[in-house]
Amino acid sequence: MELSPEQCKELLKTLKARFEKNIAYHKGIAWELVQEKLEAKSDKLWSLYEMERTGGEPDVVGYDDATGEYTFIDCSSESPKGRRSVCYDREALESRKEHKPETSAVDMANSMGIELLTEAQYRELQTLGSFDLKTSSWVKTPDSIRKLGGAVFCDRRYDTVFLYHNGADSYYGVRGFRGILRV
Repeated sequence: MELSPEQCKELLKTLKARFEKNIAYHKGIAWELVQEKLEAKSDKLWSLYEMERTGGEPDVVGYDDATGEYTFIDCSSESPKGRRSVCYDREALESRKEHKPETSAVDMANSMGIELLTEAQYRELQTLGSFDLKTSSWVKTPDSIRKLGGAVFCDRRYDTVFLYHNGADSYYGVRGFRGILRV
């Protein structure tokens, strides 16, 4: 969970270029302050590396004055390619009798040090652009739904964000998950 100096340098270069390209995502936030925070938090830098490595294209989408944290979210146009074909969580994965996927969205997010977006966070992301026009993304599922075997996911179709349900053990080549990281 440690990046080499070269990996850190390359990641910061990638994040800075994306930050400058998508200035509307983070008006009023200075890259130098974000970079300073990242350089002081090697564990968070590693999580961002994992987000990038799996196709998430993380970018800064906010700053919390109360906590002093920057918020990064996967801003890839479609659900990150390296995080698709996963069921919802460990319980769902273990319940499958055959054709099990390699992992689950919750397990993968935990291993990366990030969280799945909530429905509200997903809808907020959609105010920045049009995401998941061809794919869908698991979102954090309320316990009341999960206890009944279900899980929820979102996508954008017909210029509208939809929330759907599925069995938590289902997985599809076009469904992944988007993550959030606070630094």
